[in-house]
Amino acid sequence: MSNAKKIWDSLKSRGLNDFAVAGIMGNLYAESGLQPNNLQNSYQKSLGFTDESYTKEVDNGSYDNFVKDCAGYGLAQWTFWTRKQALLNYARAYGSSIGDLAMQLGFLWQELQGYKGIMQALKTASSVRAASDVILLQYERPRDQSEAVRKKRASYGQKFYNEYAAAPEQVEEGKETGSMREKIVAIAKNWIGKKEADGSHKAIIDVYNAHKPLARGYKVKYTDAWCATFVSAVAIKCGITNLIPTECGCQKMIELFKALGAWVENDAYTPKAGDIIFYDWQDNGVGDNTGGSDHVGIVEKVSGSTITVIEGNINNAVGRRSLQVNGKYIRGYGAPKYTENTPAQPEQPAVQDGYKVGDVVEFTGTKHYVSANAASGKNCKAGRAEVTQVYQLGKSKHPYHLKAVSGSTSNVHGWVDAADIDCKVNVKPDAPTQRVHTVKKGDTLSALAKKYDTTVAAILAANKAKYPKITASYIVVGWKLTV
Repeated sequence: MSNAKKIWDSLKSRGLNDFAVAGIMGNLYAESGLQPNNLQNSYQKSLGFTDESYTKEVDNGSYDNFVKDCAGYGLAQWTFWTRKQALLNYARAYGSSIGDLAMQLGFLWQELQGYKGIMQALKTASSVRAASDVILLQYERPRDQSEAVRKKRASYGQKFYNEYAAAPEQVEEGKETGSMREKIVAIAKNWIGKKEADGSHKAIIDVYNAHKPLARGYKVKYTDAWCATFVSAVAIKCGITNLIPTECGCQKMIELFKALGAWVENDAYTPKAGDIIFYDWQDNGVGDNTGGSDHVGIVEKVSGSTITVIEGNINNAVGRRSLQVNGKYIRGYGAPKYTENTPAQPEQPAVQDGYKVGDVVEFTGTKHYVSANAASGKNCKAGRAEVTQVYQLGKSKHPYHLKAVSGSTSNVHGWVDAADIDCKVNVKPDAPTQRVHTVKKGDTLSALAKKYDTTVAAILAANKAKYPKITASYIVVGWKLTV
């Protein structure tokens, strides 16, 4: 398998859309030709290394100036010393060569998580050019950022898109039920064979963890039980988390299906492909099973009275199970309302939260300014600093005021460009708070879910006890909803 295909598959497995993956890959191709052991060409002569010899001597410790030699290296041509140090630390923790492709993809993904604006833009990218530009201008940040360079990198990305992106599924109005059920099953089938033994199941966990907000704020570990995580990851890949709520626990997922009015309690129900089946291993087979759920899967097909299910974490892998309609251990079904063709609301551009006062960040610039819109600045050194003020983010020239932290190599103390902040290195978590919204005329649950960065299912679950009549389409002015 080519490096290009490996990179495409790796980034796709993390939940990015085709435009985002292609945009990233176009930039990586421009930087390194997708070669993870690539040493910046202009440094090969001065350092006396080839790609192979440099990688070998870094790996065996013969060359000990990898961090500070200023030479770009790897897929993204990591150059700044703090990033090369982080890459080296990651490789050692990973137990691999500094030039290992899988390791570098993991490090790339870890770095991107520190850029809220970039990740939001990638998740909502609607073209290769849009995704390519955000990586070029906010992540790679080469010296030449001209329109010609932007077009060239986007053209590289477009080639990868044309080669690897699946044609978008065409769904005629009124026929969403069949096509979406088929899509759910197709994605689940593609993951059959992923398993804990070789670590391939981690891609599924990564898809789940990359989707925000995380259910109950919990990031699933690779060692956790992952049957519900598998179902959720399939829903995320299909873009229908409004129909199949995301959860990492079976019983909690049942509660969310109930809140959506999509729960089938009847064990004898004959499911359809794309329905979600829940199990209770303590079922005694007598009467309706109302116990706690231990396991969950996706119905692949029903032939006569035989149900075939695709499940995550069946024998520590993705695999199939067959059982009879109304069979023992069936707890019930989540029956997503695929036929309810509620028009999707156009997604509004997200406002970038950026960094907050109190965040400790890695400052990579060389200038600081006396005001947020000053025309000229003074030279300073890079290093760790604390955000002390934020002014008109997105409007001012230099929106962040930084002060170097104790022990930092930096002497920054002034206003700086947003592009000169590399990533957060220490963020104090906000204290959890309970948010309450008083319903006003014109409010809808879908709008509230977007406003408060949550889901309709989560709002329903949080308020069902207080307001039993609440549904996805029914709320009353004056209700005080926990969001």
